Amino acid sequence: MRFSKASISKLYSIMLLAGMSIMGGCGAEGAPETQQQSNRELPTLQLEQVAVTMDTEYPARIEGKVNVDIRPQAEGYLQQIFVEEGASVKAGQPLFKIEDAPYVEQLHTAQAGLEAAKATLSSASLEVEKFTGLSERKVTSEFQLKAARAAYESARAHVSQMEAAVKTAKINLGFTLVKAPVSGVIGRIPKRMGNLVTRSDAQPLTTLSDISQVYAYFSITERDFLKFAESHAGSSMDKLLSSLPEVSLVLANGKRYEAPGKIQMVDGQFDTATGAISLRAMFPNPGQLLRSGNTGKIVLPEIRQEVLLVPVTATLDIQDKIFALRLKKDNSTERVALSIAGTKGDDYVVTGGLAPGDRIVTQQVATVQEGEQIKPLTRAQ
Repeated sequence: MRFSKASISKLYSIMLLAGMSIMGGCGAEGAPETQQQSNRELPTLQLEQVAVTMDTEYPARIEGKVNVDIRPQAEGYLQQIFVEEGASVKAGQPLFKIEDAPYVEQLHTAQAGLEAAKATLSSASLEVEKFTGLSERKVTSEFQLKAARAAYESARAHVSQMEAAVKTAKINLGFTLVKAPVSGVIGRIPKRMGNLVTRSDAQPLTTLSDISQVYAYFSITERDFLKFAESHAGSSMDKLLSSLPEVSLVLANGKRYEAPGKIQMVDGQFDTATGAISLRAMFPNPGQLLRSGNTGKIVLPEIRQEVLLVPVTATLDIQDKIFALRLKKDNSTERVALSIAGTKGDDYVVTGGLAPGDRIVTQQVATVQEGEQIKPLTRAQ
């Protein structure tokens, strides 16, 4: 089939008109949709300056107020163990008994030596009395009297020496009964009855911990320490410590310990290897829940004045930076980078990028284009 040039031209005109009609129809339908999208209503927030208390966490290790390694001062076989591992004991309570037979014999020997020395002293005293009388009657020479007196002084010194030996023997015998130097909780007991114990043993008989109060040791960086010191009034370290707020302890299970603590000590120097300085907080421990070796986190409160709170849901995280959408006077949006000091609940603590009175979009921020105009539903903080 052949078409004439007139027929082809007519057909082309019809197709061109049909295409323009279709494009015109699509534009008519699309225009209201774009206008509706640019004028959508979105919740916004007008920012105000507030003061907030921010919590900073630092890893901590727990130690008892007193930790004592119980070591033997006498050598011998372990004859008796009076306590169990984990038991609470009082100061002066017997813990271990070392076989004392050798020390009893040493005491008996020292006591016998003392009696012999006392007898020698009595004999020397009689000699002095004898030669004193003879010398007065000119029967003996002065030399014999002086020799008797010298023997007497030597015998008296020997008595003193043997008295000291008896005291030493009693002390050594007393060391065979090992008593608790402080009140606390017994740790692991590595040796059992019948084992030989000596002063040079690498392991102690046990460890005794006084955990009526515990210390939590933690470290902060030099920068944090300087900021920490500047934010609290006090011309000296003692005044600074006294003015510090109470701290909290988060246990390994994520729960906060029931009693607050108080920072009592700041180390005298920074660790040159880590650039950090150690602090110590004290916590009461009446229920003995905390033990030496526990770990946790110290929660240090810090009051920040004149900051802005921006909901996390009102921000965008782009290339490691946090942005918010701020409204201009004509309700068009602009993207601004924020300076974040930390978080408070579900909000960022903002110290830069926004100012009091600014309005920000709080929902659907990921769908809003920069420069897009919206209808704000504003609420104040």
